[in-house]
Amino acid sequence: MGLMEDARNVAREFELSSEDVNQGVKEFIRQMDEGLQETGKSLSQIPTYVTAVPNGTEKGVYLAVDLGGTNFRVCSIKLHGDTTFSLTQSKVAIPRELMVAKTSQELFAFLAKQIESFLQTHHNDHFEEYHQRRKAGEPVTDEHFFQLGFTFSFPVQQIGINKGYLIRWTKGFDIADAIGKDVCGLLQAEIDALHLPVKVAALVNDTVGTLMARSYTSPGKTGTLLGAIFGTGTNGAYVEKLHKVTKLKKMEEQGGYDDSTGNMIINTEWGSFDNQMSVLPNTPYDDALDKESNNPGIQMFEKRVSGMFLGEVLRRAILGMMKDGKTELFKDESSGTKDSNSTCTIADDSPLYEQWGIDTSFLSIAHEDQSPGYRITRQALSKHLRVDAASSEDAEAIKIIVEAIGKRSARLSAVAIGAVIIATGNLRLTAGDALGDGQKPVLEAEVVDIGVDGSLVEYYPGFEQYIREDLREIEEIGAQGEKRVRIGIAKDGSGVGAALIALVAGGRQKE
Repeated sequence: MGLMEDARNVAREFELSSEDVNQGVKEFIRQMDEGLQETGKSLSQIPTYVTAVPNGTEKGVYLAVDLGGTNFRVCSIKLHGDTTFSLTQSKVAIPRELMVAKTSQELFAFLAKQIESFLQTHHNDHFEEYHQRRKAGEPVTDEHFFQLGFTFSFPVQQIGINKGYLIRWTKGFDIADAIGKDVCGLLQAEIDALHLPVKVAALVNDTVGTLMARSYTSPGKTGTLLGAIFGTGTNGAYVEKLHKVTKLKKMEEQGGYDDSTGNMIINTEWGSFDNQMSVLPNTPYDDALDKESNNPGIQMFEKRVSGMFLGEVLRRAILGMMKDGKTELFKDESSGTKDSNSTCTIADDSPLYEQWGIDTSFLSIAHEDQSPGYRITRQALSKHLRVDAASSEDAEAIKIIVEAIGKRSARLSAVAIGAVIIATGNLRLTAGDALGDGQKPVLEAEVVDIGVDGSLVEYYPGFEQYIREDLREIEEIGAQGEKRVRIGIAKDGSGVGAALIALVAGGRQKE
């Protein structure tokens, strides 16, 4: 058997049939419904207490802050009311000693000080006017306060639009006395200590922010249904009918929310879809990756879709071929005879031999490579993986496997998108439409708008195209349904998205 056939055999392990895709959609919808009824299920289906999405006509100036890791970002967003906005921001590194401070007050006092500095620099007139009113004893109303959206990228139990208890720290933070406390309350206390004209109006998940940012900036009058991240990780947030979120009534503690819209945005946390592996595809490479990860048995969907894991899946597939004594991949006799005067060598410290040694950017390079003899992939093998003098056949074999891994990621992404579209009933297709050939014109009122962000959907070659191909294979969507789906990039969910959530939470527009 030749090298190309060996590579195709490995690639076949990543194939998903139309039947697999449709079965995945049905199970995704089942787990969505299950998560809306009870807590502790595979799909968390977290209520966000955000009950409306913007339509692009909103105006005003809002603040957003983002504590996502080792940096803290402060933004002000001016909404122009015509789907456009302008953004001013500053970013500062969190001092290492504050990441492990003895008290949470030390960290949150630092964050509040950055907000104060930002206001003095970028909104000094408003800042000074507020303080003059306070000194003069004049009344201060909500109109004098900036509404702020707080993107806090750590696990929290959210019980209201601006209330959530810290479950645990990640990303190098470790401040014991913050566990179990309301992070919005901690920030507000330090803001109040500095007498700043700022109210923490909303606790923000960046995926929900992606949905909000897209809904404000999207063309047309159709509100956005879904915000989805396909990058280092993957997640989705969508607009659900409030009456379907039956677990809200069972939750011991919950904040108030505006029920007049009849909707609520749900954060699916779909990275954990089908942790029980009832329908998700599995290969020996997925299995080994999971067993050696820091969270075995968890985030099983994410481990097959997101950019953080695709390189590692490829690395394990390549090693599997190399260890197979019958396969010619990177063998001297293969490279030497097929490319004159070349002998393939792999450095002892090649990233091929290191867990997480292959970055997803390598897959993008190989997937896109159309150069003669796959020269670009061979150069990338040498530069990134220290595999020197690989043959064109070696490079082609890698490309075959890369394409299979990338396409599987996109097909699974389509399962999640398709399930949300069907479960929410937004397509409203007739039986004839679902079976149609997609030639019928699409009216604006029929459009289903989806906002996406992340390196995979933005930069991975053909990712959206593959998703669309797979949506057409879903029985309840078909070619005509896929034509109604409008997918657009929504940048900065933790900035403009957070500001828009603050707007909705504040329930008003402030010029």
